[in-house]
Amino acid sequence: MTNGNGDDPNLRVRRPGVADLPSRIAKPEGGPLTIATKRTATSLTLTSLDRACLSARVAVDNKARDVTVLDMRGITPLYDFFVLCTGNSRRQIHTISEEIDAALRREGDRRLGIEGYEASKWVVQDYGDVMVHVFDPDTRQYYALEDLWADAPRIDWERF
Repeated sequence: MTNGNGDDPNLRVRRPGVADLPSRIAKPEGGPLTIATKRTATSLTLTSLDRACLSARVAVDNKARDVTVLDMRGITPLYDFFVLCTGNSRRQIHTISEEIDAALRREGDRRLGIEGYEASKWVVQDYGDVMVHVFDPDTRQYYALEDLWADAPRIDWERF
């Protein structure tokens, strides 16, 4: 009798190795990933300009101040428009952000990301080609994105 430490040369314990495991890979040579990311087809009825102007209108409807839409198409390939606005309080900044998101969702758009919601000093919502920035007054003045992107033409969003 052995104590299980493998000292007995006549006793061989076979442990399963990797080769003994059943193969769960359908194509061991590789192939296209079909399960990692799958986007549902959404048809946007509005252009990026229309969605930026809609965001600006919703912001004004929720008492945002200093609403500005910057045309970024000639400056950067990352996005088409910046929507900048100011809210007076944490609650108002949240409301503006949530209402813009709801309005764009109704139009078939989907937010790709949001940053700063908890701190409520500067909330950035990413819609791919439209970026919505909702600031508190001090943060807007400090970062001065209008000055940073001074080359960007301003859109008269109230016309659209």
